[in-house]
Amino acid sequence: MAYRDEQLSEEKVFKDPVHRYIHVRDRVIWDLVGTPEFQRLRRIRQLGTSYLTFHGAEHSRFSHSLGVYEIVRRILTNFKDRPNWDPEERLLCLAAALLHDLGHGPFSHSFEKVFKLDHEDFTQQILLGDTKVNEVLSRVEKGFPKKVADVINKTYKNKLVVSLISSQIDADRMDYLQRDAYFTGVSYGHFDMERILRVMRPMEDQVVIKESGMHAVEDYIMSRYQMYWQVYFHPVTRSAEVILSKILHRAKQLYEEGYNFKLEPTHFLSFFKKKPTLSEYLGLDESITLYYFQMWMQEDDEILSDLCDRFVNRRLFKYIEFNPNSQMSEWMELYKLFQKAGLNPDYYLVVDSSSDLPYDFYRPGEEGERLPIHLLKPNQELKELSRLSEIVESISGKKRTDHKLYIPLDVLEGMSSRSKTKKRIMEILYG
Repeated sequence: MAYRDEQLSEEKVFKDPVHRYIHVRDRVIWDLVGTPEFQRLRRIRQLGTSYLTFHGAEHSRFSHSLGVYEIVRRILTNFKDRPNWDPEERLLCLAAALLHDLGHGPFSHSFEKVFKLDHEDFTQQILLGDTKVNEVLSRVEKGFPKKVADVINKTYKNKLVVSLISSQIDADRMDYLQRDAYFTGVSYGHFDMERILRVMRPMEDQVVIKESGMHAVEDYIMSRYQMYWQVYFHPVTRSAEVILSKILHRAKQLYEEGYNFKLEPTHFLSFFKKKPTLSEYLGLDESITLYYFQMWMQEDDEILSDLCDRFVNRRLFKYIEFNPNSQMSEWMELYKLFQKAGLNPDYYLVVDSSSDLPYDFYRPGEEGERLPIHLLKPNQELKELSRLSEIVESISGKKRTDHKLYIPLDVLEGMSSRSKTKKRIMEILYG
């Protein structure tokens, strides 16, 4: 039997709190799960710094990736024998679903911004480079790793296959909304996924939803909207992200200035030099990153030491509403006052805008590669969701930006009450 068709002698199952069971029968999928590159995802949290806000949010990209695979597996079971569906694409869909997040680094969002990296580039390198994942995929057929890479990169010729993993209503989002809601303990991310899977239909270039399933899709869109603001944009999580980014910036700056670290930051050197190889990238996960943060608490550099202590021991910055577009003069005055108070404003006075964060709710036409959701009417006509749903129409196309100013309030409060600098800073911040 060809490797691509090989089945395990007995079905393997992973118990899962979201989908109850994740089923694996294909030898290829089982072999991919066992690769070092996929196992590494156990050491990368799905929600980055959110565990400092929601203590249950310790789940990994490993469990999310398995969840996306399971949703696609169920969708394809429903697609069997339907027109427009080519069963030859089955294994490709399952592999792409499983491996779509393979290139994520530690605390992905902050890490990528500081070091100017893109996890999607590393996903491609893992799939196409000298890796165990590539070895497994290459056994399926010559060119199979490239096919999987193209699906994840949204350049594969069959757009229906791409839409299962990347569209406005894809397996990726359906898993992370439910999984993130479960582990954060919030009630917003729940929707009737079973109903959505039952009313999904394959068309030539995308998955569409039967009109009778519109209310289940509305529920999904609203749960996404709520998770966006209640979890992903939570101001405390963003405070931890700010400190994390500043730690990485500070360590990089110190390295560039020739600072003599007590502990050589071996795992970071290639990132500071802007040339990480694939093996160096894969060698840095969140457990190693946190080890360095704990060691850097002992460094002589006061800023690096303090920021690491804040992150490790959760002494986060406080925040106020602050719009840099309309409050530029206050910002400039605060910048000078912080310098006067002996606080480096580049590290201790930070504006963060939530629209920078990598989550979006429903904005048809504004998401580049992401197609809007289409409903299939009984006469086989397609209609874009927001034209039929008043609920979705009410939140479509509305960009909401949220600005916060992050400051070490504990330090400001510890300053002498007679200090004019402190008095003026507090006046600007709190009126």
